[in-house]
Amino acid sequence: MDYKKIDPSLELMKEFSKVTNGMPALIEQMRQKAIFSEGAVPKKFKILTAMIWAISARCEPCFKYYVQQAVKAEATEEELGEFLAIASTMGGCVGEMWALKAYSAFKKNNEDSDSGAQGEHCCS
Repeated sequence: MDYKKIDPSLELMKEFSKVTNGMPALIEQMRQKAIFSEGAVPKKFKILTAMIWAISARCEPCFKYYVQQAVKAEATEEELGEFLAIASTMGGCVGEMWALKAYSAFKKNNEDSDSGAQGEHCCS
């Protein structure tokens, strides 16, 4: 995976993991349990919720990852749009711009899927 495309800092993840006593792996375990598992709330809606959180936090690498994962979980463009509307509403003008960036990531992800490109993410 070419992490430079998301954020050059991500190239340091293995080294960062060493100096933080494996914290990234622990965070990934929590992510798998809380977001990427089916439960009373379907996984795709948990992923879309994580996307909203990432938009709110203005973490572009994160929301790009969650957009990609939402597509893999078969979230439709309409479902994504409703969640992006929440992000826009709750964030006002700033939220709207970050939601627009997430929509752009969705469109790019679909273009990459059509061409067979692999996506990256920031968080593992």
